[in-house]
Amino acid sequence: MWWGVAAALLANVLYSGGFVLEKRALAALPEVTIRRPVRLLRLVVGSPLWIGGSLALAAGFAAQLVVYRTLPIAAAQGIFVSGLVLLVLLSSLLLGEETSGRERYALGAILLALLMMVLSLRDGGAGADTVGREAPYPLILLVCVPSLAAGVWLYGRAERTARHRHRLPTTGVEYGVAVGLLYGVSSLAIKGVSSRLTADGIGGSVVGLLGSPYPYLLLFTGVFGLVMSQAALQRCRASLIVPVCTTVSCLFTAVLGTLSFGEALPDEPLRLALRVAGTVLAVAVLLAMPKHDPAPQPPPPTAAKELTRP
Repeated sequence: MWWGVAAALLANVLYSGGFVLEKRALAALPEVTIRRPVRLLRLVVGSPLWIGGSLALAAGFAAQLVVYRTLPIAAAQGIFVSGLVLLVLLSSLLLGEETSGRERYALGAILLALLMMVLSLRDGGAGADTVGREAPYPLILLVCVPSLAAGVWLYGRAERTARHRHRLPTTGVEYGVAVGLLYGVSSLAIKGVSSRLTADGIGGSVVGLLGSPYPYLLLFTGVFGLVMSQAALQRCRASLIVPVCTTVSCLFTAVLGTLSFGEALPDEPLRLALRVAGTVLAVAVLLAMPKHDPAPQPPPPTAAKELTRP
């Protein structure tokens, strides 16, 4: 089980580093938009820095496959949330993004939620957590298809709202929730792929995968998630949009994934309380996130006079 914890922490490092590299690459590119996806893809693929970030994210995907074969879904999501702290540190050091006091308190709460999740784990023995392997395909589609539609709709709504004039600058919470829904579906699909990696050899695994909805869900979330996340990441702070996206994705996967794959919650009252409290705390952090950056302050009167002096 602790191999799964190590793989989850490695995935955090890869995901955080990948997002920061992509954000730096996007800052040097012309403005991208989901209304011109081909141009967006052409621009990002031409950036070596963005390619490096994408490779880091792909390696995080591989580490996530190991995690889902060794840890229960709910516990894995609690550990994934810890990567937000590293992301904020990297955003501050490499991107020059500043976090507010409210956001720093939120990160402290996220660390507390991580600690609760780790303490809720039990290694080995009769009381060990079970790792689900199978889920009914109709149930997976019932969970994932409406979530994908809701994510695309919410993103379009955020785009329309952002174009309104005289509006406070958005922090990206709406974008983060929308992309988080897509990544939540992607996370369930990754869990499904890991369950299809059986001992029947490569041929048996490929046949099993193609007969499941998981590769097609990954294809959809990969294409749409890529376009939507890059446009949102370019115009919003990585230190806020990625934490919101991660929180939504983790909660989605922890709750619906646990139910879909039939993973039982801990039977010991203390461990159950720790896992539930960690989930509730993560939800509270998401709700407490500010939805707007402060409005830009006008220059002082003296400075304004200097600017207008001939």
